[in-house]
Amino acid sequence: MTAAPHSATELLDLERLTTTLSADWLEQNAVLPLRVDGEVLVVATWADRVDPLALDDLRLIFNARVALERFEEHDVRTAIRRVYAPEAATAEGLIAGLTGEVSANGIEEIPLDDLLHLANEAPVVRLVNLLLIEALDARASDVHLEGYQDGLRVRYRVDGVLQKAPAPPPHLTAAIISRLKIMAELDIAERRLPQDGRIRLRLQNRQVDVRVSTVPTLRGESVVLRLLDKERGRISLTELGMAADTLELFSEVVSRPHGIVLVTGPTGSGKTTTLYAAVEMIKTGREKILTVEDPVEYELAGVPQVPVNEKVGMTFAGALRALLRQDPDIILVGEIRDAETAQIATQAALTGHLVLSTLHTNDAPTALTRLLDLEIAAYLVASTVDAVLAQRLVRVICPRCKAETRPDRAAARRLDIEALGLERVWKGQGCDECRGTGYRGRTGVYELLVMDNELRLEVQRRRGSEELRGMATAKGMRTLLDDGIRAARAGVTTIDEVLRVARA
Repeated sequence: MTAAPHSATELLDLERLTTTLSADWLEQNAVLPLRVDGEVLVVATWADRVDPLALDDLRLIFNARVALERFEEHDVRTAIRRVYAPEAATAEGLIAGLTGEVSANGIEEIPLDDLLHLANEAPVVRLVNLLLIEALDARASDVHLEGYQDGLRVRYRVDGVLQKAPAPPPHLTAAIISRLKIMAELDIAERRLPQDGRIRLRLQNRQVDVRVSTVPTLRGESVVLRLLDKERGRISLTELGMAADTLELFSEVVSRPHGIVLVTGPTGSGKTTTLYAAVEMIKTGREKILTVEDPVEYELAGVPQVPVNEKVGMTFAGALRALLRQDPDIILVGEIRDAETAQIATQAALTGHLVLSTLHTNDAPTALTRLLDLEIAAYLVASTVDAVLAQRLVRVICPRCKAETRPDRAAARRLDIEALGLERVWKGQGCDECRGTGYRGRTGVYELLVMDNELRLEVQRRRGSEELRGMATAKGMRTLLDDGIRAARAGVTTIDEVLRVARA
């Protein structure tokens, strides 16, 4: 089946058509009965090919021939669990059915043996699994579980913004946190110190890595889960939302044989995704590409990836020094976070390697002065850095409830609306598909500074970032704000989103 997937809204008002079929059978065979139109049973599926035996079963049960319609996999799975699974098949349903006889005890009051037993009981195991599955269905990047006096608060970070999720019964707080610790191979008895771990799961035929971080708080522990969905992690350079001219320039600089290309921005702004996409673009199989990362987020086929492990002395600098003895052509350094790593990276670029890395700076010109602050000689920065890409992520307007509107007064006070061509803009009204937010998914806005002889000369003179910014914009560099306005003008995002991530 090659037709484009139907909209998920068609699955919202489904009724159960039969008691013969179970949710497990439907998920296993990738089918969901939608409706009977005369002598035709319309069935939703995400599979390219449905098992003929399953189709025969449906024909017999409904005494009708079967017509298949394609939908996104997670939409169909969610609908199957909602309509055909028992009440406890959703986290909310399971929570509603868990009536505790125990009061909201503090975690320190439960003996360790009892806690271990409780954490491995079926309802707790099922509830934790459902929370993770529903977080994936909501396209969450993180799950936050925070202990308070009245129980556990759960929130999902979706498109960069936290949203409430069903809260478990207070008496299960300790068991749920312990269950997550067991899964991440952490010490459940240690509640006074922060711990970090990793869980590898296969949920709904998707390989998911979960990074687990725990910290002690006044009322128990706070746990944050970073969900790394392997199936969603691969994205090409052309899908990142770059303007055509920015994409062309960036593709050219990452294809050079040597030099340093930096991607900058705050945590969670998509820097690693951009570098991975760049590696996928330039990879031909004729070059040696190596990475050193903390941690390795997604696996790159055909690329040896080295994880940083500071507990055993494997630092960024130490790993990078070792990788230079592996005869590389291209090295991806997860982050330049200290002077030693910066020094080795610049030396690698000088000796004929292409180095791709990230820095935590607010804009592209500041990355150059940041390297100078890390005690890299000005002539080395000038001669090795080829380009700096600053980026932010903005939420994309939901295509389902997108409507034309006028900029609000707050935006008009900060921007010259008429001069920027923003008299008419777009905004999401909020619908079931975007969970009432008006946004669905994220894209990037970018600021690309490509070095030329004049800029290199000014870096050697140790010019400040504002002076470098003025020169770069005079040469045609589009700032983060300018690129965001381009996206708002095109109806991709809203002015509010642009002003949230870029200074006016």
